[in-house]
This record gives sequence, C-alpha cells and structure tokens, in this order.
Amino acid sequence: MDSMILSLGWLGMYAPLALGAVGSMFGCARAGMAACGALVEVESGFGRFIAVAAMPSSQAIFGVVVTMVLRRDITLLNSPGIFGLGFLTGIALLLSGLAQGSACASAINASKSKLEIFGISLAPAALVEGFAVFAFVFALVLSASIPK
Repeated sequence: MDSMILSLGWLGMYAPLALGAVGSMFGCARAGMAACGALVEVESGFGRFIAVAAMPSSQAIFGVVVTMVLRRDITLLNSPGIFGLGFLTGIALLLSGLAQGSACASAINASKSKLEIFGISLAPAALVEGFAVFAFVFALVLSASIPK
C-alpha cells in the first residue's frame, strides 16, 4: 500500500508537465491545421496565422513550471497532496490546451476572410488561456502548503 501511495506522488509530480504537453500538442495541431488551410487561401499574413497556432503551447510551459515547483522528496506524508494538486492541474492544462486549439482554429478561419476581425477573434482563445492561468497560479500557491 505504501508503494502505491508513493507511486501516486510521483505521478502527481510529473502530471502537469505530461498532461499540459499533451494538451498543447493537440491544441497546436488543431490550430496549425487551420493555419495551413488559411495559408492556401490568403496572399499575406502567414506569420499571424502561425503565431496564433502556437498559442496553445503555453499550457506545456505552465506544466513545466508546476512540475518544478512540486519537485521534492516523495514521502507518505506529501504524496496525496502532490498527486491531487499535480493531477488536477494537469487535467486543467490538458483540457485548456485542447479548448484553446479549437478557439485558435476558429479565429484563424474567421480572420482569413475578414482580416479586420483578427484581433477580436482572439478573445475566446485568450479567455481559455485565462483558465489555464488560474490553474497555474493556484497550483503555485497551494504547492506551498504541501509538506516538504
């Protein structure tokens, strides 16, 4: 039983990195596919579409930072806290990356035919990013309460 509890602690330590990276990967892929489609249809503004397609990569960065903050010796005392905080933060980052990829793809599709809405079309993607930032900040704050 003790080894299972310790294993969950290790899982929780690396979950934000792994799950955030998976969310970023799928989000960037989805937005990247929309950007590739837009590049075929427009004559300029390629960098703008590629930059928007890279927006979901921030979840992986948040995951790296949370994993580094949770990094400590795993004990029976701190394993449940590390697992809960790390795993739930990782799930939030995963889902945020997926949702932001969809929002970015929609922004790219909308702005390729109506360039003047490019800035405002990014608002939903920024809102989704805000939820990832909430999970990130709360993970940093709550990690201080987990025993070392």
